[in-house]
Amino acid sequence: MTETTPPATDGHGERSAHINLTAGGEPPATPRRAPNLADTLHVVQFSGGIGSWAAAMRVAEKHGTDNLILLAADTKAEDPDLWRFVADAGAHFGVDPVIVADGRAPWQVFADQRFVGNSRIAPCSVHLKQKPCRRWLTEYANPDRTVLYVGIDWSEQRRVPAIERGWSPWTVRFPMCEPPYLSKDQMLEWATAVGLTPPRLYAQGFSHNNCFGVCVRAGQRQWLHLLEVAPERYLAAEAHEDELRRLLGDVAIQKERRAGVSYPLPLRELRRRAQRDDKPA
Repeated sequence: MTETTPPATDGHGERSAHINLTAGGEPPATPRRAPNLADTLHVVQFSGGIGSWAAAMRVAEKHGTDNLILLAADTKAEDPDLWRFVADAGAHFGVDPVIVADGRAPWQVFADQRFVGNSRIAPCSVHLKQKPCRRWLTEYANPDRTVLYVGIDWSEQRRVPAIERGWSPWTVRFPMCEPPYLSKDQMLEWATAVGLTPPRLYAQGFSHNNCFGVCVRAGQRQWLHLLEVAPERYLAAEAHEDELRRLLGDVAIQKERRAGVSYPLPLRELRRRAQRDDKPA
């Protein structure tokens, strides 16, 4: 069952009309009314990553926060610190995040779909993020009076057409694909400047703040980095993959090419090679 929190009502909590960008990130003090669903809703796909936060900042600067919705999907696989950041950011905006959930974790989705996610196809994203968010939008966000915002930046503009098609009939905009263009480091500095502590995965060397660093879309480099900085999470993912391989056969998250042919590369084998290479000669 999908858990949802609808837009705030009169008894759901108070929020401010404008954010404070200069006072160290403290929540604004001036209370505001609940969102008026007859006006345009500004719904940010709030992943807990720095890009979606920066997108929300630009939306709030332009439109205020009276009708700002921070829509977050709980995959049951995130770093607890992601939810700390979501809560801190919501307090900074004076907006209670709306959290939706399918209820399953990615490994359960892979078992149910009888398909292991990889860099090209990730059923976890479809079932744990896109579908719960779409259900919420269908119920609460009239496409004629809603703008949806996605936090990809200028370096990912090639993704724009597919995202727009995927979220039809809602209008989709991409604030971080517009000037002034910011790097991820600049976004992190911006968050720090307004008094927020950025998500810790960035400081640990991960490019994205999702799935606690255990992302099936990631390549071998990130998986090896995970093995180095959080071996317990790598080993847990390895055990889940082993279980799926017993269920589904010779499948794996990663692949390798030998003589022009693609073969599954299980996490167990990737780890074995890495540990072998690390041994002194």
